[in-house]
Amino acid sequence: MQHSIPVDEIGPLGLPMAEAVQKCVHCGFCLPACPTYQVLGEEMDSPRGRIFLMKEVLEGNVDLDEAVPYVDRCLGCVGCITACPSGVGYGELITAFRAHAEETRSRSLLDRLLRRFVLETLPYPGRFRFAARMGGLTKPLKKLLPGRLGDMLDLLPDKLPKSQPLPEIVPAKGERRARVAMLAGCAQQVLAPDINHATLRVLAENGVETVIPRTQSCCGALAAHTGAAWHAKQFAKQNLQAFPKDVDAILTNAAGCGSGMHEYALWLRGEPEQTQAEEFVGKVKDVSKFLAELGLKTPPPLKQPVKVAYHDACHLAHAQKVRAQPRQLLSSIEGLTLVEIPDGEICCGSAGTYNIEQPETAAELGSRKAAAVLSTGAQVVAMGNIGCMTQIESHLDRQEKPLPVLHTMQILDRCYRGEPIV
Repeated sequence: MQHSIPVDEIGPLGLPMAEAVQKCVHCGFCLPACPTYQVLGEEMDSPRGRIFLMKEVLEGNVDLDEAVPYVDRCLGCVGCITACPSGVGYGELITAFRAHAEETRSRSLLDRLLRRFVLETLPYPGRFRFAARMGGLTKPLKKLLPGRLGDMLDLLPDKLPKSQPLPEIVPAKGERRARVAMLAGCAQQVLAPDINHATLRVLAENGVETVIPRTQSCCGALAAHTGAAWHAKQFAKQNLQAFPKDVDAILTNAAGCGSGMHEYALWLRGEPEQTQAEEFVGKVKDVSKFLAELGLKTPPPLKQPVKVAYHDACHLAHAQKVRAQPRQLLSSIEGLTLVEIPDGEICCGSAGTYNIEQPETAAELGSRKAAAVLSTGAQVVAMGNIGCMTQIESHLDRQEKPLPVLHTMQILDRCYRGEPIV
């Protein structure tokens, strides 16, 4: 296969980038599926436009600093992959290009400082908890802080939940049907620790023994999707060593984390650990997919009927192709009516650090998503990603119409425990 992109000069990720570029026929099917194109209406802020820009940069026809503003505005939601009839590997292209660009691009001092702060804080629950507490104390001074520093404070909850340390192992209830390992996550442990504990209880109720490796690290998605490839590789290599091999699956309950772990073989392409990464990726599953395949123990019926709107997290629906399974689990609850959100395939605007890096576009998408949720008349919103939960809850509050925002596992857990959902 011939490529005009200098594959050998770029390194191990050059071939995936070149193949993705070559597959794009610029048909435009991606345009209505792209959140930034919908908001900004600019060709270069669409997948088709960004592919053209990345190709021109890699071939030396366009200066990198001219292209990166458009590439930076990409959420990485990969909704375009679902819409693409040509099978363009846009996710591989954008991740690899950002890593390539980060080596030579120009950043302002504020950008460099914010970037370092995020990369050295969010992936570490202890550091993030401390920073979030300090940020909460600083909220009254928001108006005195410039630009994105003030925007960051808006993302923090007024009060953090109490820390809930995780055990090393949770045994199955009754006969053991499976043994799995679970990723604990980073921000989720700080912002919503109940999600992990609810997940562990649901797994135990379904005869699943769960191991939570002590030496595990951040999944690395945050670093990889912002171009910090060396950081992402470090996390991936640590997790390859930390997770046991004698398990039936490696489970995630955050869509962004699961999507990131599915990319380990890409991140480690050309590294000695590539084969190990490929084997590891083969075991990674979202908890909703795992339970649907295992066969869910039927939850007790609800005492009061409830209408639930299900939100598709982009990195669950588009990146991992997990759409039917969460709906299947929720629909198994007698008394629960599941409703669809209009334009549900469009990103809510969370996308990792996107709220920090592109606050205006993120806010517009968040506002649109909250309005779409409210239009359903649902009493509860369910989803499978902590970033989406934080974003949607925030924008429901801004519209002064708060609703309970729950993880799919939290809803199942409450049913098994005989607790009301609302």
